[in-house]
Amino acid sequence: MKPESAIAEPLPASLPVALGPRLAVLGAVVLWGASFSAMRSALHDLHPWSVMWLRMAVALACILPLWRTIDLSAYRKGDWKLLLPAVLLQPCLYFWLESAALGLTTSAQAGIISASVPLLVAVGAWFTLSEPLNVRIVCGLLLSVAGVAVLSLSGEATQAAPSPLLGNSLEFLAMVCAAANMILIRILGRRYGAWTLTVMQVVTGCVFFSPGLAYLADVPAGTFDTRLVAILVFLGAGVTLGAFSLYNWAITRMPAGTASAHINLVPVVAVVCGFAFLGETMGPLQMAAACVVLCSVLMTQKS
Repeated sequence: MKPESAIAEPLPASLPVALGPRLAVLGAVVLWGASFSAMRSALHDLHPWSVMWLRMAVALACILPLWRTIDLSAYRKGDWKLLLPAVLLQPCLYFWLESAALGLTTSAQAGIISASVPLLVAVGAWFTLSEPLNVRIVCGLLLSVAGVAVLSLSGEATQAAPSPLLGNSLEFLAMVCAAANMILIRILGRRYGAWTLTVMQVVTGCVFFSPGLAYLADVPAGTFDTRLVAILVFLGAGVTLGAFSLYNWAITRMPAGTASAHINLVPVVAVVCGFAFLGETMGPLQMAAACVVLCSVLMTQKS
């Protein structure tokens, strides 16, 4: 049997989910929801690639003292065919697309679009892991895509969101990458520890975003004030390392669709933070489209 097949053996979908994994995934999505506003704030002062490299570097600095806890003994020949796309999809492509998106749209709109992840994961888990998929989920996915389209097309260019259509489109592509990564982590988690997978993601991200170092040379003196440093530490230690560790651990202990369903909380946190810290607003049509996206996700959940 090929190594990939051994890893991909699905867990029974009927297993009950313990409280620990649920709390872990909830903690992860709260951190992710708050990260949209934090990321937009950092992009006011630094180039996107610089922000991404710095947050990866902060996460790596937190990992180094714990390097002895990293266990690569589970590796089998051929595993790279799953590991490589997993770490490239997230953090590399995901953060690349999202950092570009947050320079073009608001954190509130980007957070709303993240609600499409549970539906994308549900379809992907059905295709790759044989997890149940019904007509309600398919209808919810189509409704979610329609809501995202209206949210993007109805947005007007402003100083805070110079190109909402392009920005929201990039954010949706980032969510596709995130969903694909969650499926791969669910598969790889059969044998690899959540911590080891997180370390792989952070190291790959540091290398991938290393061109961001060049942009730091042009940063004016005094840019790195207490506020910016606090934001970078939050993004690196709290979000990149903390949220990924929590989610990677949780998703190996529950069905992928169940874990991703908790991401419904991300838009709520993102919108609240965007309103509270950045003064972001949305028009009536966009608010209606946002409600459609959220309702489309809720309709797919078991009663």
